[in-house]
Amino acid sequence: MIREALQKDITVMHKSSPVDLVTETDQKVEQLIISSIKEKYPTHSFIGEESVAAGAPSVLTDNPTWIIDPVDGTTNFFSLFIWLFLNILYFSRSQIEFGIVYSCIEDKMYTARKGKGAFCNGDPIKVSGQEDISQSLVLTEMGFRKNPEHFKTMLANIKTILTIPVHGIRSPGSAAVNMCLVACGSADAYYHMGIHCWDMAGGAAVVTEAGGVIMDISGGPFDLMSRRLIIASSRAIAERIAKEITEFHVGRDDTDGE
Repeated sequence: MIREALQKDITVMHKSSPVDLVTETDQKVEQLIISSIKEKYPTHSFIGEESVAAGAPSVLTDNPTWIIDPVDGTTNFFSLFIWLFLNILYFSRSQIEFGIVYSCIEDKMYTARKGKGAFCNGDPIKVSGQEDISQSLVLTEMGFRKNPEHFKTMLANIKTILTIPVHGIRSPGSAAVNMCLVACGSADAYYHMGIHCWDMAGGAAVVTEAGGVIMDISGGPFDLMSRRLIIASSRAIAERIAKEITEFHVGRDDTDGE
């Protein structure tokens, strides 16, 4: 459905700001996924990016829950930039059970199940294992911030990481691709403040099962609803990033948002 939409005129709408985009394809893909799963699991709960944008709650309970981002990288989609991902997480008994991240253009399917490893198109993947941050390629995202102090902090953090120094910083435009690039060893770390649970969804499972480390920006335990994370090929790199960067408030998905 996503690939077919790329061959047509893309209808774009705005959500919270001029850079917060949604397309008809985002909405149709999410509706398709949710309706298909509901046929087999009618009692399960769902958190979908477009459903939440339309007013549905974003609360994680103990009930089996699917977290869905139909097109992770909507700006990439609108701009015909290559990385577009479908992002799905299954959460049950207060823990991540499995995740799926599908790279639509590349036709790469990343999958991970708790305790069973991580795979790309059926082949096992693992993180680079790099422990020296000065030998690392780091990923993050640079975007519009309504709060000017948050914007300054975001840019200052990039300067701080670059001057450690590291090999470089890249911004592919999708949390899902960033997490999968770390999971398969193409990058060594990724940090972000201001994303959402559906952005982190499937990638959290994939990077964990690929042997990566995932934690909060503060260096504490990862919280799926916190809207912030660091992932890395090793604990040493994750902890160094947590030590170097400055936090700013982004709210929570299950309470106040940004």
